[in-house]
Amino acid sequence: MSARAALVTGASSGIGLAIAHVLGEEGYGLTVAARRPDKLEAAAEELRGAGFTVEAVAGNMADADDVARVVAAHRERFGRLDVLVNGAGVGVGAAVGEMLDKRVDLQLDVNLRAPILFYRETADLLRAAGAEHRNALVVNLASISGKSGQAWLSVYSATKAGLIGFTQAMNRELAGEGVKSVALAPGFVDTPMADFVKEAIPAEEMIRTSDIAEAVRFLLRLSPNCVIPEIVFQRPNEAL
Repeated sequence: MSARAALVTGASSGIGLAIAHVLGEEGYGLTVAARRPDKLEAAAEELRGAGFTVEAVAGNMADADDVARVVAAHRERFGRLDVLVNGAGVGVGAAVGEMLDKRVDLQLDVNLRAPILFYRETADLLRAAGAEHRNALVVNLASISGKSGQAWLSVYSATKAGLIGFTQAMNRELAGEGVKSVALAPGFVDTPMADFVKEAIPAEEMIRTSDIAEAVRFLLRLSPNCVIPEIVFQRPNEAL
């Protein structure tokens, strides 16, 4: 049984997987969750190959029953939760007059509703860790578009702005109990999710997944007396 444990959603690739690596390096037992079982298992094997203790649970983060199942599996394996990373996300571009109901609902469910449900399902575990060491942490993967709404990504921008607002509310509600929350708001990161813009912004000019993951390592090392509610990641000369 690990001395401390973390649960990471959206952990099969990209930023979520990079954060899982950092958490493993810092000694956390890991529960990793994502939608596609084959891709998730490949990521879990990569993490195990690095010497980390890993529980992999495939699930649809838009489904409340799957959210509860992921948390139950983590609880059974580790019995504690010190870090929750709400990393699962989806973005679908569309003009306002061309939005499809199912794509609006998908973004609302995965980007905003799922983190809220994960807070609800893990609140007792997070509070127990906060009571123990005053440094439980929830990392919410937002976006720079949640700071400045973007055309064609309006629903995505709205969900990420909502996640930033919810992060602020959780700090007001839980920080006094030793549970900190932080919203990470990056610009374009070199992941498949940014493929649509790579003709305009080459991958080599984008933010690295390791940049985001190293910020989480920094957050883990703060004293209980310091809460950082938000970090914005920009490319050079990029304005909000």
